[in-house]
Amino acid sequence: MLSDLFARNRAWSAGMTAADPDYFRRLSDLQAPEFFWIGCSDSRVPANVVAGLDPGEVFVHRNVANVVHSSDMNLLSALEYAVEALGVRHIIVCGHHGCGGVRASLADRTEGLANHWIEPIRRLAHRNARQLLDLDEAAQVDRLAELNVMEGVTRVAETPILRAAWRRGAPVAIHGLIYSLEGDLLSDLGCSCAGHHIQTETAP
Repeated sequence: MLSDLFARNRAWSAGMTAADPDYFRRLSDLQAPEFFWIGCSDSRVPANVVAGLDPGEVFVHRNVANVVHSSDMNLLSALEYAVEALGVRHIIVCGHHGCGGVRASLADRTEGLANHWIEPIRRLAHRNARQLLDLDEAAQVDRLAELNVMEGVTRVAETPILRAAWRRGAPVAIHGLIYSLEGDLLSDLGCSCAGHHIQTETAP
């Protein structure tokens, strides 16, 4: 398996160099992304591929079901570095329809670390039980994935990192996006936040 991985890497490197001889030199010169992406660990949703961005154009943090935990030091460290050191202009919280972590939050299970991790989504489902009630299972998962993104935007906006950045006038905004695995498209959930104002629209 590893030999196949190395072979694929060499083929990819050769292809990139053939198409653009200066590609890797430019990539090694400077990391200056405009985007910080908080996404799901799902192997089908790689940030730069989904967004059509090259390596170096997006700084990425991923976890199961793209949950924004206020005590997650990994996420907070990446967020702080993105805002303070890299000077990103856009923070994207991106979920996806059909998310396995979101589906698990709707199941009646409480054991295991993963189930502890997705507890905020389970609480979110309870708070929004009325609007989820009339939906079939697949639609419940998709809607809850959208609500989880919106909640993530709010939680990022509430961090001391973003509050400090906005106080000093940093032009950084937070956006909530959802990705459809079936349509292969990103959609804006209309919950962008710049400064202390969150603009909320009806999600698709």
